[in-house]
Amino acid sequence: MSLTVDSLRTALARVTDPNTGLDFVSGKAVRDLRFDDGAVRLTLEVGYPAKSQSAPLRALVEQALRSVPGVNRASVAVTSRIQAHAPQRGVKRLPGVKNVIAIASGKGGVGKSTTAVNLALALTAEGARVGLLDADLYGPSQPLMLGLSGQTPGSPDGKGMEPLVAHGLEVMSIAFLAGSGEDTPMIWRGPLAARALEQLLAETHWHDLDYLFVDMPPGTGDIPLTLAQKAPVTGVALVTTPQDIALLDVKKGLRMFEKTGIALLGVVENMSVHVCPNCGHAEHIFGSGGAERLCADYGVPFLGSLPLDIHIREQSDDGLPTVVAAPDSEAAQRYRAAALAIAGHLTRLPVDHNSRIPPVVRA
Repeated sequence: MSLTVDSLRTALARVTDPNTGLDFVSGKAVRDLRFDDGAVRLTLEVGYPAKSQSAPLRALVEQALRSVPGVNRASVAVTSRIQAHAPQRGVKRLPGVKNVIAIASGKGGVGKSTTAVNLALALTAEGARVGLLDADLYGPSQPLMLGLSGQTPGSPDGKGMEPLVAHGLEVMSIAFLAGSGEDTPMIWRGPLAARALEQLLAETHWHDLDYLFVDMPPGTGDIPLTLAQKAPVTGVALVTTPQDIALLDVKKGLRMFEKTGIALLGVVENMSVHVCPNCGHAEHIFGSGGAERLCADYGVPFLGSLPLDIHIREQSDDGLPTVVAAPDSEAAQRYRAAALAIAGHLTRLPVDHNSRIPPVVRA
């Protein structure tokens, strides 16, 4: 049987990208498909960072191609091209940033900041250029978790601020600018805090980032609303724990982002299970399956579950989040899987074609 383009594309259409949920044909990932004398070659171009994914994706596609009658050899090259996706209507993109991803929760104490920094570092490890904005103005914790406490950003031009860098991650936080000790509270009313957030967004010089993660404060008050209305947020991922009291508040956050026109990338369930290090007994301290049920009810993606593990807390306190401190651990792999799911779901959103238009230069 002679090979045809249609037979090859039919085989590729049966293979689903585990990080996007789309097959490689409808996901428009297939490039330069060629075949000659039973040998098939193609390039698989995915829209997310894929350093750890190249080998499994290549094996998946090559296996599908070899199943086609007439194919005796298959060669697949995997590349990554991260595009800017459109934010909510009426908001301009940030200079130097392709995609803004908000990490939010309706309730405090669910591990949102720890999750945010590990997700950002996971995509950095996958080969993306990533930044992290600590927008939790009343309780900034990212400087401590990244070993940047006490440092201040520079301003070479006297106008904007240069982000600090930790573990390859560009970072900005109000804690860098407060000029006070770690025990000094931010006694700001809502409008002042909202203006401070706008200043952080507008005056930070991000450097050609693929993703800017924003660690948001809990709730649906002034700061989350300012971000949702004035910052070019491409999508939001929500963090919760399994118990009903946390899920109740997450539902409110979910509805807020829906009303502001921001895409819901999914929900991460934190502190899902605790495994005793001595006997191996698994205990669902905060209940089980809550986030999955919420996702099913509201039709949003479930991004995965994360453990309740003392090492995650210890590593964050030491300024070395889990993805950096123990990259081969099960917890780090779970963070990486959730981060890839976020990046994968982001590729399903409309591309911001305005980002491709070059500026008009007048003579």
